[in-house]
Amino acid sequence: MNIIALLIQLISGAAGGNLVGALFKNMSLGPVGNSLAGIVGGGLGGQILQSLMGSGAAGGGLDLQGVIGSIAGGGIGGGVIMAIIGFIKSMMAKSP
Repeated sequence: MNIIALLIQLISGAAGGNLVGALFKNMSLGPVGNSLAGIVGGGLGGQILQSLMGSGAAGGGLDLQGVIGSIAGGGIGGGVIMAIIGFIKSMMAKSP
C-alpha cells in the first residue's frame, strides 16, 4: 500500500463525508463528525475498491489511474459511511 494513496483516500473521504453532510442536513453530524466518518469511510472505500479492481484502481501508484481511483474510492466510501451513520443517528433521535 502506498502511503500517498492512503492519504489521498482519507482526504477525499473527509471531503465526501462533508459533502453528504451538506446535501442532507438531517443526517449531518457537524463538520467534525462528518469529517471523522468520512475519513473512516474513505480508508475503507479505498481498500475495498483496491481489492475488487486490483492494485491499479486505487493505491497502485501515483499514475493518473491510481490517483483518480483513490479519490473516487475515498470520496464515495466517505460519503456512504457518513450517510449510514447519519441515518442511524436520525432514526435513533426519532424513536421514543
